[in-house]
Amino acid sequence: MLDSPVVSTDSVVFQLQNSKLAVLLIKRAKSPSKGEWALPGGYNSAGEVTQDAMVRVLRLKAGLDIKMLPLVDQLYTFDTDAVGNNGNAVVVTYMGLGRDIVLKASDTLQSPTFFAVENVPRLPFNHNEIIEYAHKRLAAKLTYTNSVFALLPKFFTLTQLQNAYETILDHKYDKRNFRKKFLSLKMVEPTDKYLHEGAHRPALLYRFRHQKLQTLSRSFD
Repeated sequence: MLDSPVVSTDSVVFQLQNSKLAVLLIKRAKSPSKGEWALPGGYNSAGEVTQDAMVRVLRLKAGLDIKMLPLVDQLYTFDTDAVGNNGNAVVVTYMGLGRDIVLKASDTLQSPTFFAVENVPRLPFNHNEIIEYAHKRLAAKLTYTNSVFALLPKFFTLTQLQNAYETILDHKYDKRNFRKKFLSLKMVEPTDKYLHEGAHRPALLYRFRHQKLQTLSRSFD
């Protein structure tokens, strides 16, 4: 009789940091791969649904409250070898997007740290492939949803908006065309606030009309 597969949950948490897309990693506290960087993850407790497991693992291992993530989506379910088990594991992966997340290290946490995606070290299991897949999914989502709202501050300039797109999609846009096209989608609106930076001319700040996931009226690509 075959053993039932174990179920575990991994999380890919992205934010924009120093003009780069960054992902949250922790140091594994147990073997195998003890002391190595990895995605926050763990096995589900008996009777625990995957979303509850994701919330628990992020809180206990990374000190991250799920309320700090404006957007969380189930990313994909991977079928892989179970760690420390003779059978296989079903790994349910979630993707979370946040902004200005600062996590404090403590003796009870596993050194939660954001790494620029381009500088992520070689990770155990298939975590590098999961991050790559999540990055591609995020890039695709930006072309048909307003999901970038979860990565930007509440008030932002159009330059910050364009930089976010260029960073995630690895593509340069003409400034005038980008603004014309995005404003035509009517997803953002100007405010009466301005960003003052040094001797530069103050930049008008915008905000998204809705702080929740919406589908664009047409593809942005």
